[in-house]
Amino acid sequence: MHSDLPKVLQPLAGKPLLRHVVDAAIALDPQSIHVVHGHGGDAVRAAMSGLALDWALQAEQRGTGHALMQALPAIPDDHGVMVLYGDVPLIQPSTLRALADVCARGKLALLTAELADPAGYGRILRDPAGRVSAIVEDKDAGPQERRIHEVNTGLLAAPAARLREWLVDIRPDNSQGEYYLTDVVRVAVRAGSPVETVGPADETEILGINDKCQLAEAESAYRRARTRELMRHGATLVDPTRVDVRGEVRLGRDVLIDVGAVLIGPLELGDRVTVGPYCVLRDTKIGADTLINPHSVIEGAKLGARCIVGPYARLRPGTDVHDDAHVGNFVELKNTELGAGSKANHLSYLGDARIGRDVNIGAGTITCNYDGANKWPTTIGDGAFIGSGSMLVAPLTIGAGATIGAGSTITAHAPDGKLTLTRVKQTTHETWIRPRKVADAERSAKIAAASPEKPKS
Repeated sequence: MHSDLPKVLQPLAGKPLLRHVVDAAIALDPQSIHVVHGHGGDAVRAAMSGLALDWALQAEQRGTGHALMQALPAIPDDHGVMVLYGDVPLIQPSTLRALADVCARGKLALLTAELADPAGYGRILRDPAGRVSAIVEDKDAGPQERRIHEVNTGLLAAPAARLREWLVDIRPDNSQGEYYLTDVVRVAVRAGSPVETVGPADETEILGINDKCQLAEAESAYRRARTRELMRHGATLVDPTRVDVRGEVRLGRDVLIDVGAVLIGPLELGDRVTVGPYCVLRDTKIGADTLINPHSVIEGAKLGARCIVGPYARLRPGTDVHDDAHVGNFVELKNTELGAGSKANHLSYLGDARIGRDVNIGAGTITCNYDGANKWPTTIGDGAFIGSGSMLVAPLTIGAGATIGAGSTITAHAPDGKLTLTRVKQTTHETWIRPRKVADAERSAKIAAASPEKPKS
């Protein structure tokens, strides 16, 4: 991968490759999940902290069969074992359930696929009756075997006791000198154990990641699947190829999503929500009929119904915008409640504020919430009017119906229903003359005259 980050921690749709695989496994409600790790194991364990995983170290990299040998001692004989790969991230729980069903019947279950271009994959060999007889790796295959299009994906499931028996009989007699897990098929067939194949619903499920090009292909496949899912639930995507969906996204009816949107779940969009071009929405709930105008960034926020946001608005975590409120261009809210019908339409920062209903926030207003050491709150009552260019120095309360004159710096309580402002007396200088443009020679002479004389050497 030409990266300091272990391969299984490379990000796909905002989370590590391995996390995608573990999440698919969790969907089966297994008794336990074992992760076999080698290079970068400490980083991998740290990234997956918080999940109930059992870890097994593969100190020597001696192949997939050898890797399974490291985990098997911790698995009881009466369990079924499913083998997944940390760099095959798009596998679906439905496919894994099909493998588990075969395993539950005491058989060895293999996930295979028919590929137009099977290069690089192990080929499935079958006897004249069509039964699986063995798997030959691509690098060990002969010309006739390379013409086979049915390939081994590497994923399998089998009873633990039988796997233990079969692994004893595999040998590193191949070009790599490794213990191939695929050799258990040959051993199982020789022992008379039935082998049954299962196919994925889509071949994108078996995409393996070995470089950044394949990572990008998997990202595209993931994006296509998620956007199709949204459209099947009724969303209109102006261009599905230019929308990114990551994590859980829940939609109401008649949602419209324009180009360049990035939707990062958990996310909930109510009925008739419109998301404009190039918006980023993360961990947010948006009420019905709300319009998100272009280039807005919303994270960890809650928006009511019929709100208007943006363009170029930023709503940070802890923001709660009530019904019918407006947050306009270049307005930033952080840990702030904006009451129903209130408006902050232009060029303002509102942090750690509780703003009532039907409040008007003029352009250029700032809640000065940070004193260099602590954050302080601002409370603004219902119906207040905050004039443009006002600095509200917290902690501060603006009363209901109060008016703050434009350009004021307010440092103390402003009472209900009154005009509060801070102004210096306006003056006009009658004799002042605006500077005129001078010629270069005159400008140089003035600069020289204003410069101190340099001491003689």
